Amino acid sequence: MDGVEIIFKIAAIGLITAVVTQILKQAGKDEIGTFATLAGLIVVIIMVLSLIGELFGTIQTMFDFG
Repeated sequence: MDGVEIIFKIAAIGLITAVVTQILKQAGKDEIGTFATLAGLIVVIIMVLSLIGELFGTIQTMFDFG
């Protein structure tokens, strides 16, 4: 169930980022819209890196390395 929650969180971040970017574009703030998109991407990358760290920890425990 945790995997589905992560997918929904990533989708929500993408949706919110897209809406904020479009609003800022309409207001003529394209540069800030780009930064908002970049911030959303960084948040998603941090989430994914955390999951990859958990995966490596699980693999290490499974095969009893170290």
